Amino acid sequence: MNGTAGPAAGGRTLVAGIGNIFLGDDGFGVETVRRLRERALPPDVELADIGVRGVHLAYQLLDGYGTVVLVDAMQRGAAPGTVHLIEVREADRPEPGTPVIDGHRMSPDTVLALLGTLTAGTGQSGPGRVLVVGCEPASVDEGMGLSAPVEAALDEAVRLVLGLLGADPESAAPPGHGTAPAPGGPGLVPQGHEA
Repeated sequence: MNGTAGPAAGGRTLVAGIGNIFLGDDGFGVETVRRLRERALPPDVELADIGVRGVHLAYQLLDGYGTVVLVDAMQRGAAPGTVHLIEVREADRPEPGTPVIDGHRMSPDTVLALLGTLTAGTGQSGPGRVLVVGCEPASVDEGMGLSAPVEAALDEAVRLVLGLLGADPESAAPPGHGTAPAPGGPGLVPQGHEA
């Protein structure tokens, strides 16, 4: 992997859980962030349960983050429960344009395409570094709860994110610690982590 040992120098880090908890394994990102709330994190790290609010996330990414870690279910043809780590390089980010927006299901690609359009239109810049931690789903059919292989992959995903943040994977969050939830495919380049 190309420099994935920690967050980009400067700026805050956002870890955003994406997904619809009513579509089985699509809730992987949301559940991973819930488990990260139980861990001690560096003070410059914010956690956000984005769920299906991809448009909100695209606007939030304009808020001065140096690094963003998006956590989502991701179909890449591997066995269910396989954890993927992808670094989205600047050259691979979608070109500004008119992304197809579905308010109930926005993938990291769609969020990044919308972010590109917003930065081009406002003159602002997005995060310097974008990482995606994904998990191969077994089922994204209607229903709550993760499948057994995806549930089993949660600990690995949490350890991976903690490693990216430079946090101790064994430490628990002190009582009362945690960040409040945020208010209301193509272009992704694999970087070698397949668990």
